[in-house]
Amino acid sequence: MNLKNLQNKRWFKIATNTYVLILLVFVIWMLFFDTNSFLIHKELDDDIEALEENKEYYQSEIEKDKRFMEKMKDSDQVERFAREKYYLKKEGEDIYIIEHADSVKKDNENE
Repeated sequence: MNLKNLQNKRWFKIATNTYVLILLVFVIWMLFFDTNSFLIHKELDDDIEALEENKEYYQSEIEKDKRFMEKMKDSDQVERFAREKYYLKKEGEDIYIIEHADSVKKDNENE
């Protein structure tokens, strides 16, 4: 096949058209090399998805904390929370902390 026969082919005329070549260069440039390229947009979209997942998580945590704060408006609940979480006590009251055998480290293992 010589060059004359190749130039007469319809697909060759379309592929070597100036506008098609410029369009092809433009598409390749926009997909890979430009600052707003497809690859950068894909990376940014992935970041947006991750941030939206974080947003949902933090919104659920906010709702949980709001429910907790509503519950803490009752003085009995505040007292119960302080006793359980921080081992606080009333004046003249003794607190005994009971630990189960499986949660206590055995001192005789080192001996």
